[in-house]
Amino acid sequence: MTYDLFIGDRTFSSWSLRGWLMLAAFDLPYRSHMVGLYSGTMAADLADLAPARTVPVLRTPQGHVLTDSIAMAETLAEAHPQAGLYPADPGARALARSLVAEMHSGFAALRGDCPMMLAHGWQGFTPGPDVLADLARLETLWALARARHGAGGPWLFGTYSLADVFYAPAALRIATYDLPVSDAAQAYVAAHLNDPLIRQWRAMGLTQSYDPMPYAMDLPKRPWPGPAPLQARAVDQGTAENRTCPYSGDPVTHLMTMDGRTFGFCNAFCRDKTVADPAAWPKFMALV
Repeated sequence: MTYDLFIGDRTFSSWSLRGWLMLAAFDLPYRSHMVGLYSGTMAADLADLAPARTVPVLRTPQGHVLTDSIAMAETLAEAHPQAGLYPADPGARALARSLVAEMHSGFAALRGDCPMMLAHGWQGFTPGPDVLADLARLETLWALARARHGAGGPWLFGTYSLADVFYAPAALRIATYDLPVSDAAQAYVAAHLNDPLIRQWRAMGLTQSYDPMPYAMDLPKRPWPGPAPLQARAVDQGTAENRTCPYSGDPVTHLMTMDGRTFGFCNAFCRDKTVADPAAWPKFMALV
C-alpha cells in the first residue's frame, strides 16, 4: 500500500511541496521520485504517467495516476478517512475545502511576482498592488478559519489539515520576500517556518546546487528567515561514532562533523540533507 510521488526541484516547486506534505504530514506510505523540472528531462520522466505533464504526480498502490494536486488531496482524503486530512467537523471541513479550492485556482499575482525560493530570502522586494490584494485576501481567509475553528493549535483549523498543506507555499513566500502582513498572519507563517517537515523539505532541496540559480532577482540576498541550523560540515576522512546510517540502517560510507563529533551516513544525500539542517531530522538527533 505504498504511493509513488513524482516531484520537481524542492527549492522552487511549490506544488511539489504540497504533494509531499499530503503524504508526509499524515503518515501515509510513499516513495519519492525526482523529475527533471530544470534539467530538461521532465517530459521523458513523466512519459509513463499519462496524462501527466506537470508535477506533482501521484500513482496509487492500485496503479491509478493523479496529475493534479486537488485531485490528489481529495483521493487521499477519501482513501484514508481516519488520517485527518480534513477537519472532522462538517462546518470546518466545508470551509477547509473552500480554502483549498481557492488556493488551487487563485492568487496569481503572488505566484507570479514571488516565485518559490527556499535557498535564501530577498531583501528590498516591493510588492505591487495585485500582490497586496492577494495578501489581503490571505489575511481574510486565515483570520476567518482561525476565528471559527483554530482554537486547538497553531494551524488554520487548530490541528494540521490539507488547508495548511495548500497554504504552506504562500506562507513561505511571505517569509522569503518579507511581505507585509499582520502579526497574526506572521504567527501562522512562523508555524510553517518551524514545522520540522518544512525544514526537512528545505534541507533536501539544499543538497542540489544550481548555476545559474533559477528565479534570480536584482536584489540583495538575506539569510533564510527560518530557524538557524546547527553548524555542521561534510568531511572526507574520519571515524564515525555510528556504524550504520540513521535513516536506512545501511553501512556508513559518507561523513560529517558537528561540535567536534563525526557521524556517518549511507550516501551523500543522507549526509548532505543532515548537514543542511541537523536538528530537522529526529533520527539523526537521536544519535547526537
